Amino acid sequence: MNLVIDARGLLCPLPVLRLRKVLVNQPEGAQVRLLATDAMAAVDVPHFCETAGHLLVGQRDRGDGVTEFTVERGPSAPSAAGAASPPGIFE
Repeated sequence: MNLVIDARGLLCPLPVLRLRKVLVNQPEGAQVRLLATDAMAAVDVPHFCETAGHLLVGQRDRGDGVTEFTVERGPSAPSAAGAASPPGIFE
């Protein structure tokens, strides 16, 4: 499956929030492409991947003001069922 998130024209933090929403519903290893025009996405997306357990497979400037990120859902990322509440809240 080739999922593409079009976050062009959206400002921080919306591109990452849209990416997170899609990834949480994907199986481990699924790849998603994110298209973003916000310059902060170049900082936010790698940071999100690192902290959420996903893999940033690639990042490229398309030359039209759009940066394309390819992200693979990682094994340590929470599933949709577990993402509803932060750890420790209902334990």
